[in-house]
Amino acid sequence: MARLGGAEFHERFEIVVDFLDNNEFLRLNEYIDELHPADIAEILLELDDEKQVKFFSIFSWEQASRVLEEVDSDTFIELLEIFKREQKILILDQMAQDDIVDLVAELSEEKRKEIISLLDLEDAKDVRELLIYDEDTAGGIMTKEYITVRKDISIYQAIEDIREKSSDAETIYYVYVVDKKESLVGVLSLRELIVSKPNSIIEKIMHEQVISVNLETDQEDVARVVSKYDLLAIPVVDDNNKIMGIITVDDIIDVIEEEATEDIYKFAGASEIEDIEEDNILTRIFNSVRSRLPWLIVTLFGGLLSAQIIGGFQAVIDKNATLALFMPLLAGMGGNVGTQSSTLTVRGIAVGHIHGKEVGRTLFQEICVGFLVGLCCSIIAAIVSLFIQSQIALSFIIGIAMWANMITAATIGTLVPLIFRKIGVDPAVASAPFITTTIDITGLSIYFTLTSILLTKLVV
Repeated sequence: MARLGGAEFHERFEIVVDFLDNNEFLRLNEYIDELHPADIAEILLELDDEKQVKFFSIFSWEQASRVLEEVDSDTFIELLEIFKREQKILILDQMAQDDIVDLVAELSEEKRKEIISLLDLEDAKDVRELLIYDEDTAGGIMTKEYITVRKDISIYQAIEDIREKSSDAETIYYVYVVDKKESLVGVLSLRELIVSKPNSIIEKIMHEQVISVNLETDQEDVARVVSKYDLLAIPVVDDNNKIMGIITVDDIIDVIEEEATEDIYKFAGASEIEDIEEDNILTRIFNSVRSRLPWLIVTLFGGLLSAQIIGGFQAVIDKNATLALFMPLLAGMGGNVGTQSSTLTVRGIAVGHIHGKEVGRTLFQEICVGFLVGLCCSIIAAIVSLFIQSQIALSFIIGIAMWANMITAATIGTLVPLIFRKIGVDPAVASAPFITTTIDITGLSIYFTLTSILLTKLVV
């Protein structure tokens, strides 16, 4: 949940606490009437248990339902328990169907059945059906609260139908047109419907080219389609093109945030389980260790392999111990270049920019960038090392090694995500630990190989 600015949140929180402490419920109700449900939920979650119960119990049914849509599953259950069965039914009846699905999907089977039993028959049927789909697919994030009209009815009849159905719909920006078999055949905006002549037939004014997604489409691909076509909602169809639900833009924003968070964690070699709000400090520590340790072990073995490479060139180092001074510099510069290239590549893959010919162009671009920045940095490094050590041969080797290392790093940082995508692995798994470890190994190999080949010749 996005937070308010610190000062603004603190001020609102203190006002609510003051009203609660003085039992000024009427003034508190007037105050929260002006707040957005998301802001109310944020304040609610910061209160202690006793004040949470007192605060939530004064909400109207509509306020309670909107606030419950903003909290996590555990808080949802705790707050709902404040009310009697009849009150729970009233609150759930006003909640958006897809929000109910998101909340109950994370509950135990027993709690899930309990919540579904409070819904009316039609909503309960829809929720059970939505729970079947994978939560990361279009079917898992869609809602069945949408409006359709038949293609063979008049504009006047369609508007009358919308008036009757609008209270149960999540959005009416788009009106979807179906045939007798409920297959999706067209779409039109509410504006187009209102400005058209009442006696016109829907089929004559609808747009036949409908942008839709399949039930099994990954949520990340759904977000990409919505972003590409600037849609406020997108219909979800089955394999027979029968409309099964819609996905609204507010759900797409949640998907974008979720996917971005997941990719950032993967890229850092961590996991989203570390972001779970957990009161038990031991559980939080265990989650962090479990998510970070695998990548750190990869880095550990990479470091051991690097040590083996250094050991293999021990004779070279013994002849000129100064070589060891520049190892961290080469490894650090290569790691930075590789991470930059892999970050840009993973991002390009995620937003769908890298495909077809763009793959080759991206690789060529990053190699050229590595070539040019490597050239600039290698010249600087060579000059500085010459001033420090006054060894022309060593400075030349450092410059050449850094140049070669940065070109290699840019190539590896670009290739690894592309290869991962090709073999069906999430490119974000090409995380910083993996990239930097690989580049450390190649960088040291380049450095000492060049040293072995060139140092004797240049000195001679």
